[in-house]
Amino acid sequence: MTDAMSRRGLLKLGAGFAAASTVAGLVARPAQAVEGRFNLASPSYSFIWKNPLEDPSIMQSFAFDTVNNHIYTIQVMHGTGARARGDLTITKLSATGANLGHMYVRDAGHGVSMAVEPVGNQVFIWTEADAQPFPNEYSFGRTIIRFPFQNATEVDSKAWADKYVPIPGATVTTPSIDPSTNRITMQYWLNGAEPRRYAVYSLADFKARRFNNPVYQFAEPPLVPAGQTVTHQGWATYGEYLYTLDGTYAKPSLPEGDTYITCIDMRTAAVVHRSFSQAGISLDGREPEGMSVRIVNGQPQLCFGFGSGPTGARVASMFYKSAWM
Repeated sequence: MTDAMSRRGLLKLGAGFAAASTVAGLVARPAQAVEGRFNLASPSYSFIWKNPLEDPSIMQSFAFDTVNNHIYTIQVMHGTGARARGDLTITKLSATGANLGHMYVRDAGHGVSMAVEPVGNQVFIWTEADAQPFPNEYSFGRTIIRFPFQNATEVDSKAWADKYVPIPGATVTTPSIDPSTNRITMQYWLNGAEPRRYAVYSLADFKARRFNNPVYQFAEPPLVPAGQTVTHQGWATYGEYLYTLDGTYAKPSLPEGDTYITCIDMRTAAVVHRSFSQAGISLDGREPEGMSVRIVNGQPQLCFGFGSGPTGARVASMFYKSAWM
């Protein structure tokens, strides 16, 4: 067993990843969650810096194909009416940020989170779908869809057949997949209102539309004291923990920013750590956007992103934390 796949490394990766990961992708099967969690107080390191995407709009989130070493980003499509309709652009990047292709998803939502599922030689994208307009001129999804990434093509989310509705009546729906357990989580609102909620399923159950036995289902606990609010910008799960990203765009009144990463124990729905982050503080117009987990040399990294740059020429930067506790 190499250093990269030591016992500690296997504990960080989880039994599901170590047993199910193959050159053909991840095999869906029950998995034991990893032990421990990311140390949010540890340093952050940059791996993508001021990278342009297919559209000049700001990045909303991203996810990884760790089998083929690619990054997929999602952003609201550039153009009149795209934000209100919920039209999204997906960009495929190399590990160093080179643009390898793109596609569009119509009437989907806002793209706060996404998931990537490599299967053999194909990569499937999971996003929100069936966008519902909100009074703030944004739209957010009400269901989840799964579709193959195909360069220079377009998906109509409302007409797409491979659709998932685990919780009827849910709104503001977004997905994320944990590479250590092969679990998929849906974040959502219930009855059209906060708090944000989460429903966690095995990927096999979810794809078979067996929604009656979630692994976890809970409301997000308060992240700040009563009377204060946060701007939610991304989330991801790894093992038994949920990680969230919140904060707003850079402004003179907040020269140090207001970006925070929070860790929530999904077994108890309790906040266990909340940490202020100044990663990328030098970015012009810095705004936190997106969170995901990737595996590099057998080790997990909690990754989070920022959009920056002037309107009409936004770029994306990404950072990671890998220290474990």
